[in-house]
Amino acid sequence: MKLRNYSLAVVTTFLLGTAAFLGGCATTGMDRSVKASNSIKDVDSEIRKMIVQIDLTAASLDSLVAPGQTELRKPFNKYTDNLEKLESEGKRVNKRVEEMKSRNNEYFSEWEKQGDSFTNPEMRGLSAERRIKLAEVYARVPEAAYGVRGNYQAYLTGLKEIQKYLSTDLTPKGVESITPIAKKSVQDLDVLKQSLQPVIAALDEIKAELYSGKK
Repeated sequence: MKLRNYSLAVVTTFLLGTAAFLGGCATTGMDRSVKASNSIKDVDSEIRKMIVQIDLTAASLDSLVAPGQTELRKPFNKYTDNLEKLESEGKRVNKRVEEMKSRNNEYFSEWEKQGDSFTNPEMRGLSAERRIKLAEVYARVPEAAYGVRGNYQAYLTGLKEIQKYLSTDLTPKGVESITPIAKKSVQDLDVLKQSLQPVIAALDEIKAELYSGKK
């Protein structure tokens, strides 16, 4: 009787441990899936905020160098404020893209391991096909964002130099002298905004793939 009770306790302990292990694996896979999905939403949200901030920064710079102004401090402060926000948005976008890249690597690596564990060859093939397709789509966001990064840094440096120049010569003549450079910077901001469209398109493609075309 004692041996039977001991054997039953051992089996029970083993089954509970196995259940906990399997539950832990499922939770880990689900957590990674949720994190990957959330990272997409984060990048999408920050990119769209950055586009809005690009427009605000361009408009405030355009307003600052508009001819015939007698009071320059207010538009200068507004431009300075928008420039700081644009720099912050750029940092957030870069951070979100790096997080997305890292989480995607973890997500698809785990997916590959789980897919290889299927005993049904049809299911294993289906899992691999779906994983490869989604991994290719996901990878387009960091790739597209990487192409924007160099232009963003160059344009931001130019904008900050305009702000620095005017901080020591905020006069009608000072504004007039830098107006051609400022106008070129406004055009550059429009180019920067357009260069973000491939990132938006890649994010929309992911959402279409995940949600059957619902964006």
